[in-house]
Parts: sequence; C-alpha cells; structure tokens
Amino acid sequence: MGERDDLVYQAKLAEQAERYDEMVVSMKNVAGMNVELTVEERNLLSVAYKNVIGARRASWRIISSIEQREENKGGEEKLKMIREYRQTVEKELKSICGDILDALERHLLPSAVMGESKVFYNKMKGDYHRYLAEFATGNDRKEAAENSLVAYKTATDLAMSELPPTHPIRLGLALNFSVFYYEILNSPDRACRLAKAAFDDAIAELDTLSEESYKDSTLIMQLLRDNLTLWTSDMQGEES
Repeated sequence: MGERDDLVYQAKLAEQAERYDEMVVSMKNVAGMNVELTVEERNLLSVAYKNVIGARRASWRIISSIEQREENKGGEEKLKMIREYRQTVEKELKSICGDILDALERHLLPSAVMGESKVFYNKMKGDYHRYLAEFATGNDRKEAAENSLVAYKTATDLAMSELPPTHPIRLGLALNFSVFYYEILNSPDRACRLAKAAFDDAIAELDTLSEESYKDSTLIMQLLRDNLTLWTSDMQGEES
C-alpha cells in the first residue's frame, strides 16, 4: 500500500475505534496531497470533522443553557466560571473550524474537478462558517454569516447545474442552507421556501433516484419535511 492508502486505512481504523481527532489528522494529510479525493475519502474527511466539531457543539449548547439558568438566578460567582468554561469550548470550536476551512481553501477546492466535489466542498465551507456563526457575536458573527451565505449560494448554483434534485448532496445542501436561514439569519419564511422547493423538486423527479443513494436521499427528504412541519407550526404559533 502507498502512503495515501495507509492514511485512508488509518482513518478507517480510527473511525472504528471512535478516535475522531486522529481520524481528522489522517484525512487532513490526504487532503494535503492536493489530489481530487475519491467519494470514500471525501466521506471519511467529512465524518471525521463532523464528529470532532459535533462533540464541541453539543458541549457548547449544554454550557450555554446552564449559563442561562444561572443568569435567571443571578449567581454571579458561578456565572464567571461558566463563562470561562464556555470560552474554552469556543476556542476549540474556532480552531477546528479554522482548520477545515483552511484545508478547503488551500487544498480541497483548488483540487476539485468533478461538479459533485465542488458542491460538496462549498457546502462544507458553508457549514463550518455557520458553526462559527452559532457562537460568535457582533462583527465576528456578521462576517461568519456572510461567508456562510456566499459558500451556500455558490454550492447551490453548482448543484442546480451539476446534480439532479434527488442527489443526496444537493438535498443535504438544501437541508443545511435552510437551517442556516432559520437559525442564523432568523428568516423562517426563506428557510421554508428553500426546504419546500428542494422537497417538491425531488418528489417530482423520484424516478431519477439511483439504487445506491435511495436510502440517503429519502432520509434527507424526511428531514426536510420534518423541519418544514416544525417551522410552519412555529410561525403560526407566533402569529396567533
């Protein structure tokens, strides 16, 4: 096996052992080779970062809700500790996002040839800027949100011309972009419009659904529909 195969195998071992920090290191080294990644390599890279960032995002949410509870009680001493702890997690979040965004800019996007890869990496870029926007404030939040919007728009333009409406990457992009509108830009109407259009377009072309992506695509369509149900009931709740 060559160096690239070794790194991929190391990443798979790390995934099995649930040692995602090491999985990230292996896949980052593959990305650094400035080659177009295979679908398998691309997915390994995505899974590695998703787990590493996911753990910190979950921690941040828990700490933030504890902080809110303490604010209501007015416990100043505890609040100081909680805020410092939250900032520690935010530093880690910033570092991980910076890491993958750097790899995307320097290696992955410049080496991407296939339309599918370009959509995938621009979507990823949108996702990690969105994760930065989740906890940033002031100008930092504004900048992260703008970067996220631009990346998602680029990915969407490419997806419209390169991928069928039933393609799991195109559907996953619509799912995440609509969440961005809802959570980061506080635009439930735009979020619903985007999710509904993606869902309807996929339904209209269900016959283009390939065997291998059937499960992935239908799962994402279900998530789009779940969000639509939730968001429309939220909007009606606010109006009444």
